[in-house]
Amino acid sequence: MSTPFPFTAVVGQDDLRLALLLNAVSPAVGGVLVRGEKGTAKSTAVRALSALMPEVDVVPGCRFSCDPHSPDPGCPDGPHEPGAGVARPARMVELPVGASEDRLVGALDIERALAEGVKAFEPGLLADAHRGILYVDEVNLLHDHLVDLLLDAAAMGASYVEREGVSVRHASRFLLVGTMNPEEGELRPQLLDRFGLTVEVSASREPDQRVEVVRRRLAHDDDPAGFAARWADEEAAVRARIAAARELLPSVRLGDGALRQIAATCAAFEVDGMRADIVMARTATALAAWAGRTDVLAEDVRQAALLALPHRRRRNPFDAPGLDEDKLDETLEEFGGQDGDGGGDDDPDPGPDGPGGPGGQPEPDDAPRGDGDAAARPEAGEGGEPRPSGAGEQSPVRAAEPFRTKVLSVPGLGEGAAGRRSRARTEHGRTTGARQPRGVLTKLHLAATVQAAAPHQRARGRSGRGLVVRRDDLRQATREGREGNLVLFVVDASGSMAARQRMGAVKGAVLSLLLDAYQRRDKVGLVTFRGAAADVALPPTSSVDAAAARLESLPTGGRTPLAAGLLRAHEVLRVERLRDPARRALVVVVTDGRATGGPEPVALAGRAARLFAAEGVASVVVDCESGPVRLGLAGRLADELGGTAVTLDELRADAIAGLVRDVQGTRRAA
Repeated sequence: MSTPFPFTAVVGQDDLRLALLLNAVSPAVGGVLVRGEKGTAKSTAVRALSALMPEVDVVPGCRFSCDPHSPDPGCPDGPHEPGAGVARPARMVELPVGASEDRLVGALDIERALAEGVKAFEPGLLADAHRGILYVDEVNLLHDHLVDLLLDAAAMGASYVEREGVSVRHASRFLLVGTMNPEEGELRPQLLDRFGLTVEVSASREPDQRVEVVRRRLAHDDDPAGFAARWADEEAAVRARIAAARELLPSVRLGDGALRQIAATCAAFEVDGMRADIVMARTATALAAWAGRTDVLAEDVRQAALLALPHRRRRNPFDAPGLDEDKLDETLEEFGGQDGDGGGDDDPDPGPDGPGGPGGQPEPDDAPRGDGDAAARPEAGEGGEPRPSGAGEQSPVRAAEPFRTKVLSVPGLGEGAAGRRSRARTEHGRTTGARQPRGVLTKLHLAATVQAAAPHQRARGRSGRGLVVRRDDLRQATREGREGNLVLFVVDASGSMAARQRMGAVKGAVLSLLLDAYQRRDKVGLVTFRGAAADVALPPTSSVDAAAARLESLPTGGRTPLAAGLLRAHEVLRVERLRDPARRALVVVVTDGRATGGPEPVALAGRAARLFAAEGVASVVVDCESGPVRLGLAGRLADELGGTAVTLDELRADAIAGLVRDVQGTRRAA
């Protein structure tokens, strides 16, 4: 087994380390979500935390880690009599984003359950993580059905496996830790709210600190055991401090003054629900215990707010997480010091933290200091830089306010990734039929199984009431649900679209469709065309935040190379089919239909459009033509694409319902 990188050897990232340590002190805080760019020690720090967690006592031989002092009365390996247990290290269990449902919740042998009445249950990762840490790297890429199971377990503290009337339940209380790169997409709001704390991390821009990061990483890779030995004393000191803070935690007093500050802060930042207040209270209490104090101070409330509120104040997916610290300080000052605690002006006892404040931890004297927790800086991706200014180019305009849209779906029945847009064969949804399983049986179709087994009962010597079931009798239920698609926006940024009011409306419409794509778990891409060429402003990604940012900075001006835009979009789809062949595409062309520049621009655009029609790609043209006289060019383009056209006004409210029918009807006719 490889030697992990020591937690105390992580350079910088003070907020990340503090959030993890607070959860080690008080698991009731509710876990940590770590957001940040790649290569910032997110996974390294999380994996190193398990070595600092106190040992847990478990019932000997129990696969579900029951506490010997209060065993779970419903444990599948029980019943257990209270008594002495054995100590073992707390587990760090990793949930891969591509895990199956059975791997997460456990597998039930349906064949033995039907034939013998035996509950043969193989525990899953939720059982392994009980009383430990469940870590999900790239948690924002986790499939929806796994997210639903995680939410259920986190809410109830138990995991239920129910299949065709056979039920198994076991306790599952764990510390949920997730890491993610926001460029790859955001989390569902329900799962986001389940994380107690959130931390934004980025790589330090201080050369000395970056040098120290590289030095320690190379030293660990050359001699992991020797490197860990050099940090053993620091690790032991932090481990002892966690244990001491846990002992002190029940004695920490959360006074009315601190509670008023917590409630006022949550109200001031308009967070939804009451979970934020509870998490802030638990975090402030853990901060006091970590600092070796028995009273919660205003500085604890402030730090708790910075960790617990940023991800809860997002009103839509395009809002950047974070808090206005000036507003936070004003709120704390206004509601502070009303009962002599939780807001006084006296300098607090620094406790064992020293000059580092209540979030500090032992570090060697040679450890360079730097801002390892600065807000994540945007990273320019492919095609992310604006084109150089040229003749006829206008500066970017702001998007109009987004509005609610209804679904644009791809016709037919797909088999892509789970989502909420188009019909598809999925693991979850309504049952539509049955088939023989390919590999492990996951969803039994009971009636079809009985029907397959019934004709063979006499030949198999059935004598009792039980049904004699063989492996080849089992039938897998086929289900129909919804899939996520690739929504590829092809946006005309030419001079004919450049009127400021008009382009603002166009951006507002695209932003509205991006919001819809976020809610329906789609991938999105953005191709723009103007001047003499087309650009891939954003390759297909799950991050609608990135698409919105590129849209906001989109300049306009120049001629209208419509054919170039369509050909570039066609190439993007070709490459994406190789990467993700099951994901179907919906192309949304936003243009007034004009084509200028080069020889025969209209004919070239028509030939490019017919490529999409020949391949059966679903498409919609958003007609941006305005004025009393309309040429109808966008409608002709839609005909060439084999899709349909809709005006900007028709994108609003219930007008899209008819559009969906038109899109589907056009494709069926083709």
